[in-house]
Amino acid sequence: MSADGNWKITINTPMGAQTVNATLKTSGDTFTGTTEGQMGKQEVSGKVNGDTLTWSADITSPMPMTLEFEAKVDGDKMTGNVKLGMFGNAPLSGERV
Repeated sequence: MSADGNWKITINTPMGAQTVNATLKTSGDTFTGTTEGQMGKQEVSGKVNGDTLTWSADITSPMPMTLEFEAKVDGDKMTGNVKLGMFGNAPLSGERV
């Protein structure tokens, strides 16, 4: 499984769909990269476990919270879930671009 490359990720939040562009680079059991979307640009890093990526991101808008991501990569597709703090979960999907 390689998650390396550019991804367009859509998160279906209670406030509507949010689109994020991500650039990822794996190295063993970790990855690094950047995400850019409505919340601005952010450096990200996380864990790789087989075909699954996990990471977290701190946001300040619409309110401060930590988002916890888990995404399974299958070829050029990505599916998963985002924990939205006290607001529950939101499904995510992505495709390599």
